[in-house]
Amino acid sequence: MKYQTKKKAIVLLADGTVFHGKLVGDKGGTAFGEVCFNTGMTGYQEIFTDPSYFGQIMVTTNAHIGNYGTRENEEEADTAQISGLICKNFSYYHSRPAADMSLENFLKKSNLFAISDVDTRALVTYIRKNGAMNAIISSDVDNIEGLKKQLADVPDMNGLELASKVSTREPYFFGSKDAEYKVAVLDVGVKRSILKHLANRDVYCKVFPYNTSYNEMKEWEPDGYLLSNGPGDPQPLENAIQVAKEIMAEDKPLMGICLGHQIIALANGIGTYKMHHGHRGINHPILNQQTGKGEMTSQNHGFSVNKEEAENHPDVEVTHTHLNDHTVAGLKMKNKNCFSVQYHPEASPGPNDAHYLFDEFLERLKPVKV
Repeated sequence: MKYQTKKKAIVLLADGTVFHGKLVGDKGGTAFGEVCFNTGMTGYQEIFTDPSYFGQIMVTTNAHIGNYGTRENEEEADTAQISGLICKNFSYYHSRPAADMSLENFLKKSNLFAISDVDTRALVTYIRKNGAMNAIISSDVDNIEGLKKQLADVPDMNGLELASKVSTREPYFFGSKDAEYKVAVLDVGVKRSILKHLANRDVYCKVFPYNTSYNEMKEWEPDGYLLSNGPGDPQPLENAIQVAKEIMAEDKPLMGICLGHQIIALANGIGTYKMHHGHRGINHPILNQQTGKGEMTSQNHGFSVNKEEAENHPDVEVTHTHLNDHTVAGLKMKNKNCFSVQYHPEASPGPNDAHYLFDEFLERLKPVKV
């Protein structure tokens, strides 16, 4: 044991429920956010650096976290995006030769507060029953009442705009400038792996800040557009919704992923809602309604598209359905060159079943033969 005497720490939920644990490392602290859980058995580094998790405290259901360390080229952003980490067993030593550093050092580099030795099975069961809610993790275990007052000031995720917190400040390029195709990406929290998949398909990306207008993006003369994944509630993203409307009005190739999927729905007048506890894991079963085949997918979202409104929309087809709860997992415009999915086709972390969606997008970028 690296730390012979581990200091006490707690998880305090918004409803007053307390779970006890131990401090990871030797530096105390406090972190705030909406508590959620991910059921993935691997891929913790990709999860921790996914901008879609900004503002959330992550509970990992896998019992051992940190055992294979971290590696720089597996990060989805330059630093950790979650607000804090809750786990059962934290591994201070790692066994993967290819790792660049231990998870402990990664957390220190990212200034990320974490606690371990929590009964994560009980905590996840509680969240599944009572829903996602705001929480505090802290080493200040003797100040419960003070922590409750601080927790009361943490904004609710419902109605919260977070894309501005994670989006690039200035446009940047990704891939080869000599690539055959050009895609303009509206960054509302894009994962690096999405850009890698496009670049590997001979696509040159220009990534724009979340508040960029369609006219600014159009000036680059791209072959198509992508609305990225990201954190928070989609409804406050009025500029992104307007951009989606204008892209569809000109019938340009458009792909949406997760938050981008929800933005496309809102641009078509289809509502979204906050889910009870969301979908977060790498084994979520999806039915492709067009092929009749099942897919195992990587998912991370706390909001969803209104199924009844989507099914009743005359210009929209529901293409994918989540088999656990039958929520909408994919949409396609019947009269426009536009489609979207609620899950992560880049599969970081997760299975590779949905990689074909990038190939489908590539086909949409190609000029129509007369």
